[in-house]
Amino acid sequence: MAKGDDIEARMIDFAVRIIRLGNNLPKSRAGNHIAGQLLCSGTAPAAIYAEARGAESSKDFVHKLKLGLKELNESRVWLKIISKSDLLSAEKLHNINQECDELCRVINASIKTARKKLE
Repeated sequence: MAKGDDIEARMIDFAVRIIRLGNNLPKSRAGNHIAGQLLCSGTAPAAIYAEARGAESSKDFVHKLKLGLKELNESRVWLKIISKSDLLSAEKLHNINQECDELCRVINASIKTARKKLE
C-alpha cells in the first residue's frame, strides 16, 4: 500500500457515508438545502486529497491539504446543524461526526509535518 492510500480510502468512505446521509435527510426545503451543501463539502475532501498526493511541490501539497481541511470543517458544521435541528438523530450522526473529527486531526497533522519540511 502506497503512502497515503489509507487516508485516501478513509476519505472516500467518508464521502460515501455523506452521500448516504444526504439521501436520508427529509425531502423538505431545509433538508434539500442542507443535503446539497453537505454533499459538496463532504465529498470534496477525497478528491482534493487525491490532488494533493499529486502536488507539484511541497507548498502546493500544503495548500491542497488546507483546502481539504476547510471542506471537512464545513462538513462538521453542517453535521452539527443537522443534529441541532433534529433533521436526523444525534445517535445516527455520532459515528460520522467522529470520523470527520478524526480526518480533520489527521489532515491537520499532515499539514504541520509538511510545513516543517518546508522550513
